[in-house]
Amino acid sequence: NPYILATLLFGLGLGTTITFASSHWLLAWMGLEINTLAIIPLMAQHHHPRAVEATTKYFLTQATAAAMLLFASTTNAWLTGQWDIQQMSHPFPLTLITLALALKIGLAPMHTWLPEVLQGLDLTTGLVLSTWQKLAPFALLLQIQNVNPTILVTLGLASTLVGGWGGLNQTQLRKVLAYSSIAHLGWMILILQYSPSLTLLALLTYFVMTFSTFLVFKLNKSTSINALVISWTKAPILTSLTPLVLLSLGGLPPLTGFMPKWLILQELAKQDLAPLATLAALSALLSLYFYLRISYAMTLTMSPNNLTGVTPWRFSSPQLTLPLAIATTATISLL
Repeated sequence: NPYILATLLFGLGLGTTITFASSHWLLAWMGLEINTLAIIPLMAQHHHPRAVEATTKYFLTQATAAAMLLFASTTNAWLTGQWDIQQMSHPFPLTLITLALALKIGLAPMHTWLPEVLQGLDLTTGLVLSTWQKLAPFALLLQIQNVNPTILVTLGLASTLVGGWGGLNQTQLRKVLAYSSIAHLGWMILILQYSPSLTLLALLTYFVMTFSTFLVFKLNKSTSINALVISWTKAPILTSLTPLVLLSLGGLPPLTGFMPKWLILQELAKQDLAPLATLAALSALLSLYFYLRISYAMTLTMSPNNLTGVTPWRFSSPQLTLPLAIATTATISLL
């Protein structure tokens, strides 16, 4: 029903906007809660056991994170008499809130729900979950000052490593994308303390690249690596561009995805954190391996059934192909 859909999408936007605009912890919590409640019906809209299972998992983790956030902010108000987001001073609620937000966006080691949930959703809702749902917790993470840098660095490094290792043995594209999301978020959290503007740049480029990747898989109607092998017959031009999109996600020069990683490594080196930068760069190699494997499946394997005579080359849906063209161009535009 379009009315219900419009209401839910409005709720999704409203929740994020409330969190963006709030300076009071209670209001920020309320925005996160509205956001969660709005996406849950969207996730369960295909009445499929897998979707319902994913929705339940998502609801439980988000409710836990929101409860942790509320508890931490109440504790902060109790200890310091402050409800203001930017005036957090006590280390205990600060740590607790950082962990709650990490659970909300799926940073390692609180990441285990994300691949499971994403695997149960269709690609459109999965795209919303991977991009829009990350905005509100990120706004809060950027606003809280004087967090213990060790916590953020540990979370970030764990996420880049887990996102690299986890995606290696996956055959399902949505799970690969979930691990890719964990790895990218790790990069953003690593640099959060030292240069928030770089975090935002990384977030923005991640959004653009994920958007084009999800749309490519949606256009091909493929959810596993095996299904990509026959995408050559469905859309030859798109298939030859997709490896560039994937390598951009992996962060290879001279593609767009290289820029934030390059700048982050440079900033980490400036902060005398060379070992950390080295580890992060090595963990990016792990991610690169599974992007290369998907690229290989798409371009360097011939599909067994040669359907080139009946290829549906011209796509009829401009509402899918126009954003795809823009996103793909932005993802692979050279630096």
